[in-house]
Amino acid sequence: MSEKQANENIYDRFAQVTKQTRDLVDNMEQLQNQVTELLEQNAELSIENDHLRRVIKKMKDKNGESKLSGSRQNLKELYQQGFHVCSEYFGKRLAPGESCAFCTDVIFGHDPDKAK
Repeated sequence: MSEKQANENIYDRFAQVTKQTRDLVDNMEQLQNQVTELLEQNAELSIENDHLRRVIKKMKDKNGESKLSGSRQNLKELYQQGFHVCSEYFGKRLAPGESCAFCTDVIFGHDPDKAK
């Protein structure tokens, strides 16, 4: 091989490697753009998901599936521990297996504040 052919061969190989490197950089930039788009979409979906959870919770609250207020929750826990929470027998122990309609009305009954 002559020196001229060797130089041309090296130049051709260098040009080929340069082209491959540019192609690789282009591919990496495309991948980076796709990853950025996916991360943005993921963030938007997470925000939307949180918003939908709040809307569903509000809908459940309006349909009567709401949680008890703190004070009513405390009364419910006392009742489940076996104590009356009604004004008639407040603080007295329930007999085993006994239930009290007055107590359940105090805990789960109509809330005058919600009627407003």
